Amino acid sequence: MTQAAVARSHMIDCQLRPNEVNDERIISAIEGVARELFVPKAKRSIAYVDEDLDIGEGRFLMEPMIFARLVTAAEIGPKDLVLDIGCATGYSAAVIANLADAVVALEENEKFATAAEKKLSDQGVMNVAVMNGKHRDGVAKQGPFDVIIIEGMVEDVPEALVQQLKDGGRLVCVKLEGGVGRAHIVKMEDGVASARNLFDANVPLLPGFEVEKGFVF
Repeated sequence: MTQAAVARSHMIDCQLRPNEVNDERIISAIEGVARELFVPKAKRSIAYVDEDLDIGEGRFLMEPMIFARLVTAAEIGPKDLVLDIGCATGYSAAVIANLADAVVALEENEKFATAAEKKLSDQGVMNVAVMNGKHRDGVAKQGPFDVIIIEGMVEDVPEALVQQLKDGGRLVCVKLEGGVGRAHIVKMEDGVASARNLFDANVPLLPGFEVEKGFVF
């Protein structure tokens, strides 16, 4: 077993399983993706640390435990179409691809979108389409989606994204509320969206979801 494989196994046993990530489909999906190949070469030795991993240009791969818990909450089925927003270099999309029928991976940083496309192709991931575009706009023309996952903290969840959910669809993210990050789920039922918080979660903000600040008189 390689050093990276040992680190991946240690991440699963010490970070994920003790924190309510015990769905064997999700464990297998994470186990099947070499996270170290989606980070800068200088960071590969720390690819499996239990914190958000800086990949440059103000972007991060989400802490493994929080990412895994969001994926768990999304309840991704093998026939689902998933929109992965802020896919960065493609790690999250590669994991989700092991759970879903197809994934649309949206990335507004063109450099990362190009890297994601190449890395996913190199790993033989064939059911992901990488698209370069604004995070908060989603990809309505490819929807509606069974699941939408936002790969970072947001100040708001745009209604335009919620409306890209199928009936019965789920959107999961980390939402900043009162200065505190909380895992957040929105469900669409009979055309009506309902939302609730799941657990405290502190991850870096994902560009593109800032709330516009009004004038203060």
